[in-house]
Amino acid sequence: MFRQAPRLLARATSIMRARSFSTDLPAAPTSDSSFVEAWKKVIPNIDAPKTPLSFMQPRPPTPPSIPGKLTVNFVLPYQSELAAKEVDMVIIPATTGQMGVLPGHVATIAELKPGILSVHEGNDVTKYFVSSGFAFIHANSIADVVAVEAVPIDRIDPALVQKGLADFTQKLSTASTDLEKAEAQIGVDVHSALNSALTG
Repeated sequence: MFRQAPRLLARATSIMRARSFSTDLPAAPTSDSSFVEAWKKVIPNIDAPKTPLSFMQPRPPTPPSIPGKLTVNFVLPYQSELAAKEVDMVIIPATTGQMGVLPGHVATIAELKPGILSVHEGNDVTKYFVSSGFAFIHANSIADVVAVEAVPIDRIDPALVQKGLADFTQKLSTASTDLEKAEAQIGVDVHSALNSALTG
């Protein structure tokens, strides 16, 4: 098996060189022509069903120079907080740490943890507490932030946060099953993040 490794590696490298890599979709929508042709051979009387490729919109091309603003889309399952808003910077609470995103940021996908998402627009800073979600940073200076739950930080009651933290800490100390411990730990983590967001 090890004797064939150099040959297999060389073949894989040549295939990768032949295939172009880009994060951008083609400029014009394309259809899956090989699927449509195969469909017409088998079932000529019925139109071919649409494939995922036919639903994809072309992504704007990556600009040749770094734009001055970052376009942010911030959505929740039930509403859109920000839609195509041009801002200077966004700071995201990623699981790997706080991540500042400026125009021209490298394409990245980051998982969100409970914490503060801050949107910087000039001297104005809007802060949201997010529970979890994902951030998709595209090479064309567009950031898509999808959160499970988010609330502006000024709408959070510090007294309720302290009460929730005390309740979940007490539940964690008295939990007997793994499920009860996990649920209580999640409550402690979220309320601790809320508390540090309000005090920090």
